[in-house]
Amino acid sequence: MNKGNAGRTAFAAFTTMDIVLMAMLAAANAVMTVYLSPVNQALNSIGGPVLTSTITGLYMIYGLLAYYIIRKPGTAVITYSIGAVVQSFMGTAYGIVSCFAAAACYMVIAELIFAIFKYRNWGWPVMLLAGGAMVPIWFFVAAQMYGYTKWGMNILLIALVVRTLSGVVLCGLLTKLLGDALARSGLLRRFAVASKG
Repeated sequence: MNKGNAGRTAFAAFTTMDIVLMAMLAAANAVMTVYLSPVNQALNSIGGPVLTSTITGLYMIYGLLAYYIIRKPGTAVITYSIGAVVQSFMGTAYGIVSCFAAAACYMVIAELIFAIFKYRNWGWPVMLLAGGAMVPIWFFVAAQMYGYTKWGMNILLIALVVRTLSGVVLCGLLTKLLGDALARSGLLRRFAVASKG
């Protein structure tokens, strides 16, 4: 098979339903982010960078949920890219650049994790790992963009641990719970999650 055919085959792997689902989740995330911004600011005013780190996982869940449901290579790239575009149009308190930078960090790690497991393992350990693993690279990038280094090393390390745990629980664990619940409801019968469990 030549490269042109391989490219067409990879693109054809996504159905119209897949694309619609990814777009819907990306749009839902953009709306959720609008409402999370004041919550984030309130947490920051109460407990600084550590307390605001507790909700980090919610910002990543839409792409991981799409991957868990669709289970095709490239799902994270498409979903997080759509999410960044939609969010940038809706407006964000963190700047348009942050939308695309965060999306790039999330998609790289998500694609890597599922590639390592050959897109066959969707159990609790892998989902929790994916949720937590997406945090550190964006935290490092954001630290440079927003000057987190002024917090001091101790606060940085605590915030990183809290954010990683948030990724594990509010992204990895919540994705698994939501995905399985939706699959049991019959709403996802046209997607891989319904047939593979």
